Amino acid sequence: MRPLPRASLPLLLLAPLAACAPAQDPPGRLSESPLPAVVGLSLPLPPTPTPNGPDAPSDSVNGTDGADGADVTRAALTAPPPGSPGAPPASDKDGSLPGQGARIASIAMRTWIYVAPDERATKLGYLRAGAVVDRAEQSAGTTGCAGGWYRIAPRGYVCVGKGASLALDHQVVAAAVRGPLRGEPAPYHYVISRSPPPHLYFRLPTREDQERVEGSTLGIHLARTAAPRGLPLDPVPAFLSAGRDLPKPYGAEEKLHYSVHTGKAKESSAYGLSTAFAWTGRLFGLTTELDLIPLDRTKPARLSTLRGLIVNPAQWTVVDAPPPIAAAVTLEPDLKGAAAIVKSYGAALLRPDDRGEFEEAGQAGHRSGWLLTGRTHGGRRGLLETAEGSWIAEGSLIIAPVREDPQGHAREGRKWIDVSIKRQMLVAYEGLRPAFATLVSTGRGGMGDPKESHATIRGTFRIHAKHVSTTMDGDEETAEAFDLRDVPYTQYFHEGYALHGAYWHDEFGKPRSHGCVNLAPADAAWLFDWTDPVVPPEWHGALNIDGGTLVWVHG
Repeated sequence: MRPLPRASLPLLLLAPLAACAPAQDPPGRLSESPLPAVVGLSLPLPPTPTPNGPDAPSDSVNGTDGADGADVTRAALTAPPPGSPGAPPASDKDGSLPGQGARIASIAMRTWIYVAPDERATKLGYLRAGAVVDRAEQSAGTTGCAGGWYRIAPRGYVCVGKGASLALDHQVVAAAVRGPLRGEPAPYHYVISRSPPPHLYFRLPTREDQERVEGSTLGIHLARTAAPRGLPLDPVPAFLSAGRDLPKPYGAEEKLHYSVHTGKAKESSAYGLSTAFAWTGRLFGLTTELDLIPLDRTKPARLSTLRGLIVNPAQWTVVDAPPPIAAAVTLEPDLKGAAAIVKSYGAALLRPDDRGEFEEAGQAGHRSGWLLTGRTHGGRRGLLETAEGSWIAEGSLIIAPVREDPQGHAREGRKWIDVSIKRQMLVAYEGLRPAFATLVSTGRGGMGDPKESHATIRGTFRIHAKHVSTTMDGDEETAEAFDLRDVPYTQYFHEGYALHGAYWHDEFGKPRSHGCVNLAPADAAWLFDWTDPVVPPEWHGALNIDGGTLVWVHG
């Protein structure tokens, strides 16, 4: 996500038609772009469908879709040449490396990590407030950074100052309590605001404070005392019980207009929580930007249980085996190794008996994923064999036929992602073989023009920025204003368009979004760890230097 000054928002949001809208930075957040310098570079051509297949990707370097004429320029992001201001040093001048016991803490919403100890250098990614990582014992210099530059693990340099501290007991670090749960479907516990939405307190409010701020509705909300399911209740943090204000990470500061709170959340808002505790007979949650919200003014997010198909080597052994000799069985080459998702309820799983007749052996779960062998009974519109040995009726499945690749991108075994708007299906490939498949929700504008509707942009792109979580919001001047904090496992591939987890709905398989590609949280977590650029442990985001995973979005 690029930090956007307010003046830039209309250009991105297009009132509010463009994508799912990365949020502008909170007051005081660093305003420079997190992206490295962009240079033109010819990318491998996208995978091309079978000769008779629909919707071939564009052959040009500019990813375009002829249906709507929306030009999309593709570019790879590369590190600057050696010797330039943004280049990494040829060697570590003082010989110091991370991993000797010294550590450094992030005290900003984004503590930038640079490829060299120079604020003009290319940015590799960032840490989030509360993160603590290994660092070198010695500073790499103070050019442009009075507190000193320190090399961190596994790579890059951080400036000690407003964004980072050598004091591991810094108040922001103490207040952050716990960081994201990487790899879990939900990196945080999520709550969605009720109406009216909660106030954002910056210190523990007394009962009198709450009555004064929330007025006559307080009693109604106090009747709701249950904590969100699975959210651990901790003791009141020591830094709060002493009566102190919550510290704010650099980049999240706000001007205070009230004595105990900073105002109300938006009506359509949601938050990730790092902890929760009881206070004055009421439950409060601590957000990742260090605001306190009364949980009785929220409801817990109900995460989708959808989990896509993860293909394992044993399944390919079955797919690659010679087909049995049987007159009624035929082989469909474009279904050999194809991923399929069950679209109907009650779909029968069939198995042949000793006489070769099919009998029901159970049911295939709704939205379950299967790898097909390509063997069919009754033709491609009949029964299709799965790698597990079961057969499922073709009419019960959404199938992503295997793509041919005459241009060579997939033949080299590289990773790429296929997103079909018409199928509402995502398939992650390693070379020519699916590694993962699931249902998604693309833009509710369907195959419309992304410039004029909530359609997902089409073309071939590269993932250029990844965030363990980030904020997305809409135009405040429209009826569709929203403020979704800590949207999990967000991967931007073009401007405001991203692949990301959605904790606020479970309608995967249907167009629904403002333009982004929504995934179930567990699927978003899997895909995030699979794609490039890699986000190292303890980092909160990484930016593209050598070219991220290719994403092909089509009809």
